[in-house]
Amino acid sequence: MTKLAKFDFLPGFHRESSQYAEEGKWYDGNRVRFREGKPENMRGYETRALGSTFDGSARALIAWTDSDRTKRSIFGTPDKLYEHDGDQIYDITPITTAVTLTNCFGTSSGTARVCCSDTNHGRSVGDYVYFTSTSAIGSSNVSLQGNVYPIVSVDSLNTFTVSVTTNAATTETQVGKATFNYYIPTGYSIAAAGTGYGAAIYQATVCAAGFRAWNEPASADATGLQFEITQWSLDNWGEDVVANRRGSGLFYFDSDASVLPSRAVSISTSPVSVNSIIVSPNDRHLICLGANEYNVAATVSGSFNPMLVRWSDQDNRTEWEPRADTTSGEVVLTDGTRIVGAVRGRNAINIWTDNSLWLMQYVGGNFVFRFQQIGTNCGLIGPHAAIDYNGITYWMGTDNFYMNSGSAEVLPCTVRRYVFDDINTTYYDKVYCGINSEFREIIWLYASTNETECNKYVIYNPEEKYWVYGDMIFTTFTDRTVFGNTITTGVTAAGNNIYNNEPSGVFTGNGETLISFAESGEFDLDEGNAIMFMNRLIPDYDISSGQIKVKLITKKYPESTSEITKEFDIFNNTEKVDFRARGRQAKIRVSCGSNNTSWRWGSVRLALQGDGER
Repeated sequence: MTKLAKFDFLPGFHRESSQYAEEGKWYDGNRVRFREGKPENMRGYETRALGSTFDGSARALIAWTDSDRTKRSIFGTPDKLYEHDGDQIYDITPITTAVTLTNCFGTSSGTARVCCSDTNHGRSVGDYVYFTSTSAIGSSNVSLQGNVYPIVSVDSLNTFTVSVTTNAATTETQVGKATFNYYIPTGYSIAAAGTGYGAAIYQATVCAAGFRAWNEPASADATGLQFEITQWSLDNWGEDVVANRRGSGLFYFDSDASVLPSRAVSISTSPVSVNSIIVSPNDRHLICLGANEYNVAATVSGSFNPMLVRWSDQDNRTEWEPRADTTSGEVVLTDGTRIVGAVRGRNAINIWTDNSLWLMQYVGGNFVFRFQQIGTNCGLIGPHAAIDYNGITYWMGTDNFYMNSGSAEVLPCTVRRYVFDDINTTYYDKVYCGINSEFREIIWLYASTNETECNKYVIYNPEEKYWVYGDMIFTTFTDRTVFGNTITTGVTAAGNNIYNNEPSGVFTGNGETLISFAESGEFDLDEGNAIMFMNRLIPDYDISSGQIKVKLITKKYPESTSEITKEFDIFNNTEKVDFRARGRQAKIRVSCGSNNTSWRWGSVRLALQGDGER
């Protein structure tokens, strides 16, 4: 006799075993979360700064409200540093060098390229230069005033070329006057080892003579360059922001500057080479993680030490010399080869090396800070791969997820094998962690195999303790506390932009349909001994508009390639679906491809009975 069987699958995705072994659970999905144990689709996203894009993929993002109650955010890319204020994106990239030159331009009639002359300029293709105080370039009708240009070719040690939007009317040589404002050199989005033709110095060893000739690559054991991707770290200094681009010094952005948008400026007294920064709470010390050691003879900046924690004087971002009248200081950590990142936690700062976790706590007095190692073999996968949520720190390592609630411990994960088999190991550095407090979620963005930018996410809900994953276009993520919904930066074919993520009532991606689905593990009768016969499905759902689709997929054996699929459209008025299907095991899939449709699935009921053993 056919009876109605109710299927309430365990919330979250469960991928630590085969789909058949995960009976009674949800096994797979995309753009789905669970609320009170039931799956529903995530909301979508929309461009925040309409008509504005930016250069490069964002690597760090911070949002805050200044003393005038203006909502602001800053983010850094390999190319530039940007501020977002209201509906606009502003270029606030630091200028490292400014030089005023005469007789410095040349043009060629009918072309849109301008040759720029600056002795020993030290620039590379892709670097940016901003021209001010320019005079006419002869009678060429070309103007460079107030514009930022990428360098398109380096012609010699003393000349480089930029492209403009107007073809020159005449050929000119050695004319014009301008101030060349050079941005910090453009960084890297793609990681690469520097053992090729442009790496190391020409004396790098490749033969017994001890040097290499022109057009010869550096050898693998030479002291070459490692082209790490460009990273930024950002933090608030009151209503202002301090910033660091990995490998550079420190920068400061004044939110009250008289000229808006202002630029970030160099903190010239800081260590010259720093990997990341964080500001300590309450006592307000600016802390460098991986930096130059203090050296009197070298005037503050000595040898670089990737395991060094170094901090400024209290409430003074410009004073870095440890003296009796300052609280500046430094400590070298152990158990690892480099410091990877840090986040503020409850009463302490969590600092990770590539192998261990340390707590840095303000104690005052002569020691200023106390350091305590609380975990080993639990290193951080990337600089932005950790977050503090309600006093507990969560992070992603290279092969596990972890939490610190007093000690470092492995965080149980039902999708661990799926995520770590999927992640692109070349781009661990791009993993980015954020909080979505509206849904009590911790999200990690990562690049999957064969991808160079973040295109996937994995979410953990620490309240309901479930895991999900899926596809996403975002590279950074910050919570809704400032702008009312989560703010993200994303990479699309139309350009890079900043987004409102999951605004109320939006279930599309910038107007495009977003596919969401959840698929169960396989279920059977009598341990798979009996064939199931099914002839009715009674859905339980909540649909805003449009429709969802339900698939029932049956087969005879776990590894069978032959499957029978029954697919149904479910509308708001669908009470039941009659059909006929047989199989030794089955799975259910609910999905939505309708434009701007929200859905929430409850309990599935199926009319089924045993139908023999063959």
